[in-house]
Amino acid sequence: MPLRISTFTIFAALAVHAAEPAPKEIITIDAHVPIPMRDGVKLYGDVYRPKREGKFPVIIIRTPYGVQRDGSHQGPTMFARQGYVAMMVDVRGRFESEGNWDPFRDEGNDGYDIIEWAAVQPWSNGRVGTSGGSYLGHNQWRAASAAPPHLVASFPAVASTSIYKNWAFFGGAFRLSFNYGWGVVRMPFRIMQPQYWHTESYSPPELSYDKILWSLPLKMADVESGKVVKHWRDWVEHQSFDGYWKAFDDEERFEKIQAPMHTLGGYFDIFLAGSINGYVGMRNRGGNEKARRGSRMILGPWGHGPSQKFGDIDFGASAMVDQRLMELRWFDYHLKGEQNGLDKEPPVDFFFMGINKWRKAENWPLPGTRYTPVYLASGGAANTGRGNGALSFKQQAGAESDTYNYDPANPVITLGGNNCCGTPTIAGPKDQRPLESRNDLLVYTSDFLKEPVAIAGPVKMKLHAATDGRDTDWMVKLIDVQPNGYAMNIAEGILRARFRKGVDQMELLEPNRAYEFEVDMAGTANVFLPGHRIRVDITSSNFPQFDRNPNTGADLGADAKLRVAKQTVYHSGQKPSAIILPVVDLP
Repeated sequence: MPLRISTFTIFAALAVHAAEPAPKEIITIDAHVPIPMRDGVKLYGDVYRPKREGKFPVIIIRTPYGVQRDGSHQGPTMFARQGYVAMMVDVRGRFESEGNWDPFRDEGNDGYDIIEWAAVQPWSNGRVGTSGGSYLGHNQWRAASAAPPHLVASFPAVASTSIYKNWAFFGGAFRLSFNYGWGVVRMPFRIMQPQYWHTESYSPPELSYDKILWSLPLKMADVESGKVVKHWRDWVEHQSFDGYWKAFDDEERFEKIQAPMHTLGGYFDIFLAGSINGYVGMRNRGGNEKARRGSRMILGPWGHGPSQKFGDIDFGASAMVDQRLMELRWFDYHLKGEQNGLDKEPPVDFFFMGINKWRKAENWPLPGTRYTPVYLASGGAANTGRGNGALSFKQQAGAESDTYNYDPANPVITLGGNNCCGTPTIAGPKDQRPLESRNDLLVYTSDFLKEPVAIAGPVKMKLHAATDGRDTDWMVKLIDVQPNGYAMNIAEGILRARFRKGVDQMELLEPNRAYEFEVDMAGTANVFLPGHRIRVDITSSNFPQFDRNPNTGADLGADAKLRVAKQTVYHSGQKPSAIILPVVDLP
């Protein structure tokens, strides 16, 4: 165990974060504090607290990335200066904590034990909250669903609520670049190595990130990277939402959560669906009235955390919010009982892209949302942006279908969208026109709009389609085409066809049979302005954000065989394919 200073003091006048309120406390840090778990394992953390005697509310942050890493002190320091005890704890098996780390599996019990331990310490008044984003946000959901009696409120930011449904997979498709980068390159090591070193200039060609992502069979990608990684093997082996994943799925446990939860998400974040599902799940199914009515959500035009600019687009100064101040207000209300007006405000804040304005709402989806189908049509050649694909609010006469060939050896390459965290794929809003020159991509575009169309809420694609194999993928993007032609992606979704009945009901296809597929595109908020056009792009790959479906019907990652699939998308009267937009009133 490394030798560390046990206690030291920080004076309130030093290094105050620019946006932080005037500090109230001189603080001390108790370093390398052991915290016993129910099975005898000790986890270690740093405790930031006011130096004066007293009992204070507690905020717990649990991380797999190291309590001593660069930048880890800023949040706990701010909370302590404002009169809280803030605990930064290494999760089980990571850095200074004992035990073996198996991602996600122990976070529920360990979170419960840490919360209840903190509640009875001499510096605690028994009121405990939790904070953190990404994995640090997900483990808040795990702890909350274990229902620790002293948990009062949580703020899980940019976090997954279902590791299968909106972390490792989405629509049954494997999130290859993120899973490999986070699960194989970065996280197997107890001592932090340079993140994603496979992308560095000194990396040899045989270890380049891009090369390994192309390697087959997929289940062996960890060995290509130099080490057998058990959790990678587990993820690939468990391709459906089975008992392996259900054991730590919190969307199955909203009814057990007794504390209000505040989610924060970005329209281009990899965990957008988790941020939305967390709020909606708590609002409808939380374990008591306080948890249901007290839960809140903010959604912005961000990636994996608030920003003003993301991808190609600067959304204006108002897009940026100070997450720490938002958390401080949340905890001041719930842990200190300050009447700061939080309970008088609508529970949802969201940002309208297109007009770059914030709006508050009483719920999500917004009350009065009009779920409006916008129909695909063509003259039989919707391939590429130069084809004759059309999009209309009324069904149009035309060809029965469009076709294309999907070759997994030549997939459509990821360009923007919902990704994050150092992977080599580019996230956020990006001009989609470079992809729309491909013949294996169908493009459906509306006429120029004469009136604005505002949408806010869940987006889904009702797709009638067929393939000549036993399985394939359907990838859909919703795009706002500006008057100058710039094609900005605003929502996306994918469905592995074998999961059309549900991610826990795997069933291969009958070749060349038409099915109705529903592609979940998570959600967004955007105003399509006059002079703009609405566009839908459809194809069968988005690589390396998602793994390539080999079109063989084989299990995920099982072999290296690939086949070309002939795809048919129908849009006739009997098979009306349409994107369902959540139309709302203009702000």
